[in-house]
Formats: sequence, C-alpha cells, structure tokens
Amino acid sequence: MTRDNTGRQLSLNLFIHPAGHHEAAWRHPQTRPERIFDASFYTELAQKAETVAFDAIFFADGPVLNRGIEFNSVGHLEPILTLASVAAHTKRIGLIATASTTFYDPYNLARLFSTLDHLSGGRAGWNIVTTASEDAAANFGLDAHPDTATRYARAAEFVEVLQRLWDSWEDDAILLDRTAGRYADPAKIHAAAFAGEHVRVAGAFNAPRSPQGHPVLVQAGSSNDGRAFAARFAEAIFTAHQRLSDAQAFYADIKQRVRAFGRDADAVKILPGISPFIGSTEAEAIALEREFNELTVPEYGLRQLRSLTGVELGTDSLDAPVPREIFAGAGDVTNNNRSRLQVVAGIVERENPTVRGLLHRLAGARGHRVVAGTPEQIADTIGEWFTQGAADGFNVMPPYLPGGFDAFAEHVVPILQARGQFREQYTGTTLRDHLGLTRPAGRYPAGGGKGIAHAEDAAAAAEFAGA
Repeated sequence: MTRDNTGRQLSLNLFIHPAGHHEAAWRHPQTRPERIFDASFYTELAQKAETVAFDAIFFADGPVLNRGIEFNSVGHLEPILTLASVAAHTKRIGLIATASTTFYDPYNLARLFSTLDHLSGGRAGWNIVTTASEDAAANFGLDAHPDTATRYARAAEFVEVLQRLWDSWEDDAILLDRTAGRYADPAKIHAAAFAGEHVRVAGAFNAPRSPQGHPVLVQAGSSNDGRAFAARFAEAIFTAHQRLSDAQAFYADIKQRVRAFGRDADAVKILPGISPFIGSTEAEAIALEREFNELTVPEYGLRQLRSLTGVELGTDSLDAPVPREIFAGAGDVTNNNRSRLQVVAGIVERENPTVRGLLHRLAGARGHRVVAGTPEQIADTIGEWFTQGAADGFNVMPPYLPGGFDAFAEHVVPILQARGQFREQYTGTTLRDHLGLTRPAGRYPAGGGKGIAHAEDAAAAAEFAGA
C-alpha cells in the first residue's frame, strides 16, 4: 500500500472505447456491442463515473473508418455531439472530446468546444490531435497526408488562434444596459486577426468567454514533436507506458519542458493509461484476461501492429519469436519520434514474445499498460506510479464495458479513497476544479485593449480579411 503525504489527489478519467479497450471485447458475452450507437449507453457510463466522482469521461476519435471493421466493432459516434447529449444528463463530470487540428476549421471548432463548455456549465476539454492516419486525408479531398512536421506546425497555429477566439470577449464585455439600449461594449471585443503559414482567421468570436475561460487543453502525443507541443500548450497529457521507470522518465522530461516555457509544472497533469482486468484473486483476473485474448483474431491484431509501428508480420509465423532486428533501436528511450513504436519495441526486447504473444500483449489496450489482479493489486499499481513521480492520475481504460468499469468503480475506487488518494465527492463544478487548475485570465486586461469599436482595430481586421 502507498500513500501520498503531500495532499495531492489522483485525477481519474474514464476513457470510453465502444465495447471496451480489449480488441476482442465485442465478442465477449459481458459486453454490449449492440449499444455502441445508442446515446443512452454513454450517458449511463458517464453517470456511473460521476457517482464515484471521476474527473471526466474521454472519447478518442479519428475521421476515418478503421480497416479492421470486418473483425472489430471499430465504428463510433462523433464525440463532441455525443458529449453534448451526455451533458444534459449529468451535472459534474468533465467531458473530453478528441478533435483534429489537421482536418477541422479553427473557427468552427472553437464554436463547438465553446458551446459544449457553456452548455455543460464548464466541463469541456479538448484532446488535441494532429491525426496520424494517412487514410484520413482522402476523406477531406487532400491528395496526400501532411507530414508530421507540417501537422504540428499547423497545430501550434491552430491552438494559438483558438485561444485568441475564446479570449475575444473581455469578461465584462456584456453590459446588459436596458436603459441605454447597449447589450455589449464593442471596445471590449477583439478580433483574432491571426495570419500564419497554415491558419488565417480575421474576425472576433461570436460568443463570450465560457465558464472555464476556455476548455481544458489535453494532448496525447509522446513523440519528440508531441512532447514539445504538450509542454507549450497542454494542461493534461495522456500517455502510454509499460514500465514505471519509463513513465518516470517521461514525467520528469515533460515537467522540465513545461518549466522551460515559463509555465507551472504542477498545472500540467500527466495521465498514463491503465487497462485493468479485476478478479477476486490474481488467478481469476489472469484467467479473465486469457479468456479475452483467446477471442482475438490474428488478422486484426497484425493490422493493428502495422498501424502502431509500421512493422509488417504475417499469420504464417504466429508461434515463432518476433524477430528483434525488425525494431532496430526503436526501443531506446531517447528515440521518441514514434512513441508507440518505442513501447512495442521495448516489449519485444524485454520479453522476447512470439508473434501471437505480442498480439495478445497489445490486444488489451494498444500499448497502454494492462494489469490483471485483485482490486488491492490494481490500487497498489496506481498508488505506486502516483507517489513515485510517474503520474498525476490515470486514464482508466476498461477492457470491456460496462462490466469492466463497474468492477473498478465498485472495488478499486473505495480502496483509493480509503488511502486518501482519491476524493469521495466533488468539491467543485468544472473540469478545471476537478483537475486543480485555475480559470485562465483573458489575454486582454479589463479596459486596457483596443476592441472592434476602435476604427484602427476594425480597419486592420477588414484589411486582413481582404488580403
């Protein structure tokens, strides 16, 4: 058992993957794949997570159909609209959606997340991704998928302009002066007037600052480019690690990078993924994991391996050891250009698995840590990473839904609460409250900036728009 004596509290998110995070979850009788396009399914999960005071629920997303659709329930709903539906049936839990800076328009996405934050009373979070799937480009009329450097350069401009839009209105811009007939003071509303290499937005936003100032900014890349981007912008970081030592190295590196940008490192939460198989005994939990692994389809697992790492293996050698040479030096912790490749290479180097064994290792959570054990053992793992400089909390990734989360909520959460590591009830109303983050100040000091009422500012915006 581990305790944290600093007063820190774990952040816990429920990462919802339709039938569960194990790739064979949809085949298991304890899952509900027939409900993955049913909005009430996600509302029920969110309500359960809210009952145990989770910080947030989280949806990943990609604007492309996974080619493994033949073998897995990989279709999914659009997350922002789904979370808007969930918001109407919950009160406190945070709502984090993934959206791509590569394929969205900045003004439209700013409106979507601002609206979600307003409608939910300050519970929205944006998981910022640049989209790695090359298939996505064709869905948006592009001849080729932008390279990594281009995607991250666009992402930096994209986030900058969204922050300008969300801060467009000063907090006291709305006057509501019925007597004088003045609704708002245009001197306190500012044009974005942003012209970058990849993004151009001229005008002011069409809504005031949302309850959180702006939605919480989340980032999920651990490559060199992803780390630099996260250190500059992110308020929470989702990441994948297999070993405590690797998680500690990542944690220390990110915190140092954050400080180098002049930011408060404690205001950036690092949240690895954990996918727990829970049993009344360790043997029972291991048997449950084996039961799911035996339902996997090798053809799908090989496609996932290729997607994660670029490594091509065939079904004719499933019971032969994975050739170590195909991963070269990718397992070196200094090689972060493809973060998930590094995770997989590390597994191969340390464990020398067969191809089938590697597919089973990845089937649970695509490179995130899978743990099979009793509730106490799961809580011990979480506590160790939390107290040993590896995590500020976790993305809980149930291998199957809804039962996998039910087991965590009913049996693991009470242990964490008894150890003083997780709250027993909410103490705030917004996602920022849950994460211990402050509402950011607007970029324009009250009464100190030029707004759209000023001829000079209006002319500049008009000139920009016509450029």
